[in-house]
Amino acid sequence: MTVVISAICLKGFSQKLKESEVPSAVKASFEKIYPGISAKWEKEKGNYEAEFKKDGKSMSTLIEPSGTMLETEISIKESELPAAAKTYLKTNYKDRHIKGTAKITGSDGGVTFEAEIDGKDVIFDSTGKFLKEVKE
Repeated sequence: MTVVISAICLKGFSQKLKESEVPSAVKASFEKIYPGISAKWEKEKGNYEAEFKKDGKSMSTLIEPSGTMLETEISIKESELPAAAKTYLKTNYKDRHIKGTAKITGSDGGVTFEAEIDGKDVIFDSTGKFLKEVKE
């Protein structure tokens, strides 16, 4: 039962889309920054997320319906996290499996890092200082 409820809840947060369902302003914005790269699209909280690979790295970008880019996320190795973030994770999440780590760059150029653990994203600032935990 929990699995069914989780699946229904997650469906509300993101929805897979065909490329034809993505607004032209969104596609144009993506193609301007990432020419020649194809993406898988999802709708996430009213915005559009493109998941793709560039230079062998998994990436995603979040774009508003108007075509304004909100953020870009690139998968990184755990070892690429700032030292303070690694220390925080070892202290507060010891014996927990880190599913994935990423570097997120906002439209303002600000950088944050995230580690996915137990269905939560643990967010750090650019220096590795803990900011918050966000349920996925």
